[in-house]
Amino acid sequence: MSKENCTRSGCKDVFHAFLVKNATYDSPLEIPCLKAEMQKPNKLIAFSKAISSKDYDAWVHFYEDDVAFERLWNRPKTYLPILKKFRGIISPDFSVYRDMPLIMQQWNIYRNRAIGFWLQENGMPVIPNIRFGDDRTYELSCAGIAKHGVISVGSHGCMRLLRERKYFINGLKYVIDTLEPKAVVVYGATPDGVFASYKKAGIEILQFDSEFMQSRRVVNT
Repeated sequence: MSKENCTRSGCKDVFHAFLVKNATYDSPLEIPCLKAEMQKPNKLIAFSKAISSKDYDAWVHFYEDDVAFERLWNRPKTYLPILKKFRGIISPDFSVYRDMPLIMQQWNIYRNRAIGFWLQENGMPVIPNIRFGDDRTYELSCAGIAKHGVISVGSHGCMRLLRERKYFINGLKYVIDTLEPKAVVVYGATPDGVFASYKKAGIEILQFDSEFMQSRRVVNT
């Protein structure tokens, strides 16, 4: 939305242009750039639980169904005071499914960065979440992300099926080769067959169990 259109009488910011005011952009699709984050989370909490939680000693994550946090995109100013009580956030994990139209995958990567940029502008530490589908999205998944910082990925649901694991392994390699992160936060499993080489290379892997993993652990005790 142009500045001219934003100031037009009666104009509503249906594109949420306010989120990227003052942003710089990367790639021909103009993905907002995030500042590198060096802090590492001690504990994670899902957005849907953070809204009513009083335990603020955690970083808010969005590794849950999109329906649980679409409201953040729709009404970000409503949730900003809540999010600012926590140590930081991992930028939203809007879905990038391979069977989605490519333009929708690109839109969701943009939304990830737009919310992340806006939260940084409002003084919050933000670890960028890197979500990719197939090789069509690998490059864009790194757009706007500074090298040598802390990044986050979700491995939950990407390991059980051989086909899904292949896409995850290939995408993760591209991301790490491109961004050369200091540390990678992983929501889900970190099997040695996927992560051992990165640990050996000196990249810190910070693993956090998914809620499914936690529930299975409780059942088995």
